[in-house]
Amino acid sequence: MPNGSPRMRQPARSAQGNRLAGFAANVLRPATMWRLARILILAAMLPCLRAQTIEDGIMLHKNEICSGTLYTHDAWDHYWEGTTNRTNGNLGTVTTQTMDFTANYGVFSRLDVIGTVPYVWTQASQGVLHGQEGFQDLTLAVKYEMIRWRFKEFGTVRFFPVVSGSIPMGNYDPDFQPMSIGLHSKTIAPRATLNFQGLGGVYVNGSAAYVFRGNVTLDRNYYYTDGQIYLSNQVAMPNQFEYVVSAGYRAHGVMVVGNYEEQQTRGGGDIRPQDQPFVSNRMNFSKAGASAVVPVPLPWVHGLQYWFTYSNTFDGRNVGQSTTFTSGLMYQFLFHRRSAQ
Repeated sequence: MPNGSPRMRQPARSAQGNRLAGFAANVLRPATMWRLARILILAAMLPCLRAQTIEDGIMLHKNEICSGTLYTHDAWDHYWEGTTNRTNGNLGTVTTQTMDFTANYGVFSRLDVIGTVPYVWTQASQGVLHGQEGFQDLTLAVKYEMIRWRFKEFGTVRFFPVVSGSIPMGNYDPDFQPMSIGLHSKTIAPRATLNFQGLGGVYVNGSAAYVFRGNVTLDRNYYYTDGQIYLSNQVAMPNQFEYVVSAGYRAHGVMVVGNYEEQQTRGGGDIRPQDQPFVSNRMNFSKAGASAVVPVPLPWVHGLQYWFTYSNTFDGRNVGQSTTFTSGLMYQFLFHRRSAQ
């Protein structure tokens, strides 16, 4: 995507010119309204003095629910074309915004189930390319606390095997990068997490996953990538390895940590000069940032907390040099099952 005139195809279906109208058009479909209603009813019941994600080593108690909505803003005006960092006057600044509806449930004290539904919209500040928007990929994960070592003088070390997977929720177009809202690939990712919680609030967490990715179907019967022409609409997606490490303070309902994250794609070609990115490109990145979780002191609501995360992509390959922040409210409460009687 150089500064000249890149040969970018228009999307198979154009996005709505008005973002609010497009959002409403998607949401007001009967099937979508029913799915959203169930999500929002659950989220409304909810407003977690415990941050709890797929990557961390924090668990909910049995029958606890933690749910809410998180907003993410990601923007970049520089990107890596292969390993060359550059800009593109036909794009300007590319912005991706996401609303995540998320819910975590403690099945047992050592077993959690996590689900996330993201609504994504994209836009470019320059040029004629239209952004896309819609529901992206449903993600489900199961996290199990397999091992727990307690040290009286130091704290507790825990080990968690995790399995997560994702599936596209809609028929969005993945062949319009970088304006596509996703890659439209089914995934499954086994993960291992090691966590240390010190008695004085010291918090250290490390998590690594290998992501198996399914084929992507294009709306055309040919494509060119990595020096080869393929007469097919099926794109084999290279798998990925990713890891994240965090360290900081967590105690008394407050958590402040620094994060480092890396993604390595096991194959794929680079973005070609004078061309758009392709869905199976080798997309690598290194990010650094910080996260904070603090309780919201409201006398009539207990269990409400505010989340904030900031990260910067400082190195990469075929990705944007992006600045990202996430902000939102989560709520935790105890779900009481009715007895048989």
